[in-house]
Amino acid sequence: MKLATLRTAGGTRAARIDEAAKQAVLLGATDVGALLAAGDLRAAASAGGETVPLKEVDYAPLVAQPGKILCIGLNYRNHILEMGRDLPEYPTVFSKFADTLIGASDDIRRPVETEEFDWECELAIVLGSTVRRADEAAAAAAIAGFAVLNDITCRDWQFRTREWLQGKNWEATTPLGPWLVTPDEVGGPRPALAIRTLVDGEVRQEDNTGDLLFDPVALVAYLSTMITLRPGDVIASGTPGGVGHARKPPVYLQPGQRVVTEIDGLGRCDNLVVADGASEAAA
Repeated sequence: MKLATLRTAGGTRAARIDEAAKQAVLLGATDVGALLAAGDLRAAASAGGETVPLKEVDYAPLVAQPGKILCIGLNYRNHILEMGRDLPEYPTVFSKFADTLIGASDDIRRPVETEEFDWECELAIVLGSTVRRADEAAAAAAIAGFAVLNDITCRDWQFRTREWLQGKNWEATTPLGPWLVTPDEVGGPRPALAIRTLVDGEVRQEDNTGDLLFDPVALVAYLSTMITLRPGDVIASGTPGGVGHARKPPVYLQPGQRVVTEIDGLGRCDNLVVADGASEAAA
């Protein structure tokens, strides 16, 4: 099953995506996060409702206000090596705020305060149930599904200190979507799916989610050890090699460029980079 959050004339609505019929079926919840919190995932598979042609949908962020966005750094072997680091014994964990999120086709706002605006395609894990100190079975069962996330990063801000948060939390920079795809459609809770980034049509990242050092089940188990994970929480599982910062010389995103992040079976985020900051500063 594929679920999405769509913008409609009456506000955002959760929807079931029917690719065969080329339409989205609007559901009762305001977004996928609310649908998961209500425990209505199974009912959503057969619910009827108003339909919208897929060619007309406007994707909002998949989960409007996740309670937590937990992110993993350095989780693909080739990315770790290109960044000149040793393979980690434990996951590298940081967080993002909900204000960073945008929809799968929204503009990415490049802050005027950065000169090093970088792409990071990631497999996003969306929680469907509440877990604390989950064992492997409970961790696998808690995964509602997967989506695409682009963990856009201001590298010059990220490396101002040893802590990464300030490079990762710029407003309206992080596409999440277009769909939540349930594990049964992608081979289970440890999917092995091709993942890639394209900038202006040129492939910049290409790998497979089966190469994650810490897979989705392991991440849910690990993170739930320290804090309760709840429906609608999001885990960004890390990015593969090919980021702009590691190129020689480095290459960064500029206003006017189009960045596409996609994972086979999960769809794509297709976003235009636009300049941000001047009008707010003037106001």
